[in-house]
Amino acid sequence: MLCEKYRSQLRWVIYQIYPRSFMDSNGDGIGDLNGITGKLDYLKDLGVNAVWLCPCYKSPNDDNGYDISDYRDIMDEFGTMEDMDALIAALHARDMKLIMDLVPNHTSTSHPWFQESRKGKDNPYSDFYYWFDEIPNDWEACFRGSAWEYDPVRGQYYLHSFAISQADLNWNNPAVVKAMQDTVDFWVDKGVDGFRIDVIDMISKDFSTNANGFGPRLHEFIHDLFGRKKTAHLFTVGESGVQDIDEMIRHCAAERNELSTLFLFDHMECGRTGKFTPRPDTLKSLRDYLVHWQQETEKHDLLHSLFIENHDQTPIISRIGNDREKRYESATDIAAMVYLLKGIPFIYQGQEIGMTGAHYDSIDVFDDIESINYYRDFCKTMSPEEALAKINFGSRDNARHPMAWNGGENGGFSTGKPWIVLHSRYQEINVEKDLASGRSVYRFYQALLALRKANDVFLDGKMDVLSAPEDPYFVFTRTLGTEKWVVVCNFEEEQKIELPFSCEAPVLANLKRPSADGVYAPYECAAAKVLL
Repeated sequence: MLCEKYRSQLRWVIYQIYPRSFMDSNGDGIGDLNGITGKLDYLKDLGVNAVWLCPCYKSPNDDNGYDISDYRDIMDEFGTMEDMDALIAALHARDMKLIMDLVPNHTSTSHPWFQESRKGKDNPYSDFYYWFDEIPNDWEACFRGSAWEYDPVRGQYYLHSFAISQADLNWNNPAVVKAMQDTVDFWVDKGVDGFRIDVIDMISKDFSTNANGFGPRLHEFIHDLFGRKKTAHLFTVGESGVQDIDEMIRHCAAERNELSTLFLFDHMECGRTGKFTPRPDTLKSLRDYLVHWQQETEKHDLLHSLFIENHDQTPIISRIGNDREKRYESATDIAAMVYLLKGIPFIYQGQEIGMTGAHYDSIDVFDDIESINYYRDFCKTMSPEEALAKINFGSRDNARHPMAWNGGENGGFSTGKPWIVLHSRYQEINVEKDLASGRSVYRFYQALLALRKANDVFLDGKMDVLSAPEDPYFVFTRTLGTEKWVVVCNFEEEQKIELPFSCEAPVLANLKRPSADGVYAPYECAAAKVLL
C-alpha cells in the first residue's frame, strides 16, 4: 500500500513547460513567465493541476538554461522574480502546483562560485569543483569530447560532464551540500511544491572505480537535500540512469525519505538505436516496458512516473507510431496505454495536440549544442545529407520549437521573430486547429484525465494484464474493491479482440465504437467499465 504522501501525489497531473518556447508575452521572440501565466486556464481546462518548469534561473544559455549562473535569480529573457512570484500566486489560486527544475550536478562557469574557485586554492570556493593537476581518467562529456578542460587562470583541469561551460560541483565538500540546501529552501519559502532533479545520480562520483555517477555517497546527498523536515513534504522526481528495481527502491522507498519517484528511461529506446538512428519498431516494445515497470513498482509500493516525452526527446509518435495518416489515432492510443496505468502523468507541451518530430534542410537552423556537436562528428564518416537525417530524427530541438497556438504568423507564439525556427508542421498541427477538429487530440486528453479524476480505480486500482506477450495489442484491467475497468489499445494492424467478460459501452474511445470487444482498427483504443 502506498504511503499517504504518495497516494495524494497520485492525483497530480503534471504538465512540463519549456519556458523559452511556450508563450512570449512581450514580443521579443522568447517565451517568458508572464506568457505561462497567461495560459494557465488552458492547462486547467486540460485537466492539469501541476506545472513543471524547465530551468528559468539566471544563465548564459550555453545549454538552454541548464548552465546556471545564479540559482536565486530569473533569466533576463524570462522576466523578473516579481513575475515568478505572480506565476506562483496564479498557480496556487487555481489549486495548481509548481515544480521547479533543480540542477545540482553542475553550474555555469560564469557562476560566481566558479569564478572564485578558479582564482586558486586559498579561497572559500576553492573546492566547490573538481580540480586536478593532470587529467585523472578518460571520461567523455555527454556532449562529446573530453570531460576535462584546462583553466589557464587556476592552472588546473576541471571536470565538466556536459558542456565545457558546465563545471561539475564537488559534493564531497560540505559547503556545496549546504549551498544546495539553501537553494532548495529559498524556493520552498517562495511556495514551490516540488522539484525535478536533473541527472541526480551524477552528484556522487567514484574516481577509484572510474564511475561518473552512482558514487558511494549518492543516497547520503539526496537525503541531505530532501530528507529534512523542511523538505519532506515536497514532490521530487529524479532524472536517473536507474535500470533495476533494487536501485529504484533505494531512491524512492517511502521510509528512506529521499525521492518521491524517478524517471525511468528504458522505453525511450523504442524505435531507435541510440538517439540519432531510427529502427523499425512497434507499440509492443512500449507495452513491454510499461508492463514491466508497472508490475515492479506496484509490487514494491513505489510511486511510478508515467511519461513518454520531454524536452530532450523526439515525440514518440514519430518513432513508433504513424505521425502522418494515423497521427490522431497514434497519439491518443499511446496516451491511453500510458496514462490509464497507475502513476503520476507527465505531459510535455505540444504532446496534448499530437505534435510530431520536425524536419529541416539545413543544420544552420538547429540550436541544440548536442545536435550541432554530433552533426560535426557524423560528417567525419558520412555525407552531410546522411548526417542531417540523423539530426532531424534525434535532435533535442524536436521538443523545443515554439508552441504552435495557431497556424498564423509565428504560430501565435510571439509577435516577434521566434528565438528558434517554428516547427516545420506548425500550420498543420496547432492548438487552434486541433480544438476545432472533430478528431482533437486535446479533447481526448481532456476526457482521459477527467476519467482518471472521476474514478479512483485509475488512481489506486490494481493493474492486471489480459493480453499475452505475443499479442499485437495491449489489454489490461484496473480494479479497486468491487469496481473493475478494462482498457484496450490496439497496435498497427486491424485486430479482433475478445474479452472474457461483459462491459458497459466504452466511456473513452478515440474512434466511435459501441462495445469494448470486437474488431479494432489500427491504433484504436477504448476504456469501459466491466459488468460484475
